[in-house]
Amino acid sequence: MILSMTGFASATREFTGGMLAMEIRAVNHRYLDVQMRLPEELRVIEPQLREKIAARASRGKLECRVSLNQAADQAPTLELNRELLQGLLALSAEARTLAPNAKELSLGELMRWPGVLKSNELPPAVLQQLCSECLDAVLADFNASRQREGAKLAQILSERLDGMEKIVREIKPRLPLILDGYLARLSARLSDALGSVDDDRIKQEFALFAQKIDVDEELTRLTTHIAEVRRILKTGGQTGKRLDFLMQELNREANTLGSKSVSTETTQASVELKVLIEQMREQIQNIE
Repeated sequence: MILSMTGFASATREFTGGMLAMEIRAVNHRYLDVQMRLPEELRVIEPQLREKIAARASRGKLECRVSLNQAADQAPTLELNRELLQGLLALSAEARTLAPNAKELSLGELMRWPGVLKSNELPPAVLQQLCSECLDAVLADFNASRQREGAKLAQILSERLDGMEKIVREIKPRLPLILDGYLARLSARLSDALGSVDDDRIKQEFALFAQKIDVDEELTRLTTHIAEVRRILKTGGQTGKRLDFLMQELNREANTLGSKSVSTETTQASVELKVLIEQMREQIQNIE
């Protein structure tokens, strides 16, 4: 499956006291560039979140934004753990019977004792786990959107490949006629200009010249490269860089076809091929 580098996905998760909202958006980029926008409560798990993202995306400029929204009717509250406090006071009194000169626990020390004050806020570890699970869901939707966009890109590329194959298929059978016609016109011009010329010498020169302007090899390589692009599109995976390289090879053959052209037909074929290749190159910039 071909993956686009552009995509978007979002999700929300409710928790006691509020809601966690997350979104991921990405555009094309040469490498993977991840930017995180996290509340301070979740900064501690940023490395784990980055690892999850890097495991699902290899290229693209990607922004992951997470926000925590407190419910209006769920403001943070503190509650006294009476049972624990009473137990601490009883233990303190018992300890003073053994050590009468020991200093009593102050109210501040009692209030700072773990568990004496209870909050309705979600524990950090639970909130972090909720964020990690939310990211898994968002990444699944994100990749699904990239697959849908990738399928559209693959269809566009396939249509351009069809156009290129049509051009090659139409021009290739006409090459012998194009070459013979050009050499006949050239021979007539030489005869008019030089009068009597040795036919054998002309044939030798024409044979050498014909090799220089023969584009059959270029058309064959074009066909081979087109077949390779189709294979890569069918195989899928991280194909953007390989496809970009093949566009360079296709463009090289199309340029050579134009430089060797001795007729308007082959010149026009070269131009049309380069237009299709450029259209493909633009689309490939969005493929992972």
